[in-house]
Amino acid sequence: MGKNSRYIKWFIALFSLLAFGTAGYMLIQQWDFFDSLYMTVITIATVGFGEVHPLSAAGRIFTIVLTLGGVGTAFYILTSIVQATLESEFGSFRRSRMDARIRKLNNHFVLCGYGRVGEAIASTLKQQKADFVVIDHSMNSYTRAMQQDCLSILDDATNHAVLKRAGIEKARSLITAFGDDAYNTYAVLTAREINPRLTIIGRANNDDAARRLKQAGATHIILPEVIGGMQMARLATRPTTVQFIETVLLGKEGEFVVEEVYIGENSTLIGASIKDIEERFTGVRILAIREKDGNIVINPSLDTGVEAGGSLTAFGTLDQLQAVEGCCSFNRDSGGHIVPDL
Repeated sequence: MGKNSRYIKWFIALFSLLAFGTAGYMLIQQWDFFDSLYMTVITIATVGFGEVHPLSAAGRIFTIVLTLGGVGTAFYILTSIVQATLESEFGSFRRSRMDARIRKLNNHFVLCGYGRVGEAIASTLKQQKADFVVIDHSMNSYTRAMQQDCLSILDDATNHAVLKRAGIEKARSLITAFGDDAYNTYAVLTAREINPRLTIIGRANNDDAARRLKQAGATHIILPEVIGGMQMARLATRPTTVQFIETVLLGKEGEFVVEEVYIGENSTLIGASIKDIEERFTGVRILAIREKDGNIVINPSLDTGVEAGGSLTAFGTLDQLQAVEGCCSFNRDSGGHIVPDL
């Protein structure tokens, strides 16, 4: 129910209560309208003033009924009006503060949809200390996101103005996680129109939806049910391997991680071999190297050299990898991730 309709309902209830009391005194006591209204008001307000005129036995019984039924009703109505007004003012203030925080974001993520999948995505982004904004048109989803301290917008994610309000023009990536394939497709279309360079990750429920998302401009497409089924099969056939990957890649133990380290133009690692890096940073292992032209070499040989503009996929503890990163010329984005020094 909208705010205005709630106010209308409450005022109608209050007016009906006053009308009931006034009509009762006019009929039972034969008083005029003003005296009857005055007696009704002081009765339900419990101000303790004396009776306007002496009451008959029937009038006293009516006053008892009005007091028992009217005082609680009037208190509830007035309290609801005050509470709704305060919530409206506080909500406007909170939205203004949230919009101000969103405007300050840069290189962040825009998460469209806060259902089960969206909530899992948000949890992972929080673990990565990444900045993100949630957009959802469902009040329940929006409320849940707010309760979990997410920057949130209650609106239509397919609307140009809403996406711009979420900072889509400065965003690092858009993730669509709605359960409705059509809604995801429209959100991707709108986002791609606003920001042609944006990385877009779309959720699809089937192959047809995945194809439409690709045509709409999605960079990557995820089918949660397919991935879930594959993961269950891997756990059944190779449980130890899968648990190891989850521990390392997802950082479940909070120590060993896999990170991509970009090599800037001023990096002291330029010209060094994989062997030199692993000997210099004890415990670090280079799993892959991306060359400047984009070619990826898995499990590179120890004499492979490092060149500017490429990157290393390294495995080690967080402290070890931070030491490697310290030898590179880099910037950190708003989520704390390493990005090229452009």
